[in-house]
Amino acid sequence: QVQLVESGGGLVQPGGSLRLSCVASGSIFSINAMRWYRQAPGLQRELVAGITSGSSTNYADSVKGRFSISRDNAKNTVYLQMNGLKPEDTAVYYCNADVSTRTVYRNYWGKGTLVTVSS
Repeated sequence: QVQLVESGGGLVQPGGSLRLSCVASGSIFSINAMRWYRQAPGLQRELVAGITSGSSTNYADSVKGRFSISRDNAKNTVYLQMNGLKPEDTAVYYCNADVSTRTVYRNYWGKGTLVTVSS
């Protein structure tokens, strides 16, 4: 069994910063790509940023230059540094990862952490 647990969400003023973390735990053999998605009320879930096992990254146009994704493979952890936050960044942020155990390779989701950007 594999679990992804996000942390670091909260209330922040426009222009502020937050750092999200997601730790993967369980019977993990290896982790391939890791991603952050977000879902705002009434909207579809969207990809925010992704990082491969070799640390190649990609970002949604809406967050380029403001957000930075990174990972610590030794800790099975992915981070999302969010700077210059805007009210439209308000959403539940979900961690997503492609994980191999000794018997299966599949995609996993965390339960999400709420980010609210408001004055």
